[in-house]
Amino acid sequence: MQKEDFISAEEFCVSHDIEVSFISSLHDNGLIDIEVFDENIYIYPNQLSQLEKISHFYYDLGINLEGIETINYLLEKMDEMQQEI
Repeated sequence: MQKEDFISAEEFCVSHDIEVSFISSLHDNGLIDIEVFDENIYIYPNQLSQLEKISHFYYDLGINLEGIETINYLLEKMDEMQQEI
C-alpha cells in the first residue's frame, strides 16, 4: 500500500477532537496497526471503524486502555462464537 491509501492520524484526530498521542498509545497496546511515513502516523483504512469505536469508549465513556483491551478481546470472542454457530 502507498501513503495515499492510508488515513492521516493528524487529520483523524483533528476531525474527532482527540490527541495524536492517543493513536500511538493504541498502537503500543496492540489495539490498532499504524504506518509511519516521513515521521507522520497513518491509519489503515480498514481499521477506521475500530478506531472510532475505541475513541468512543475512551473519550465518551471514560474507559481506560486496559478496559478497552478487555472489551475488544470479549467482542472478538463473541464474533468467533457467532461464526461457529
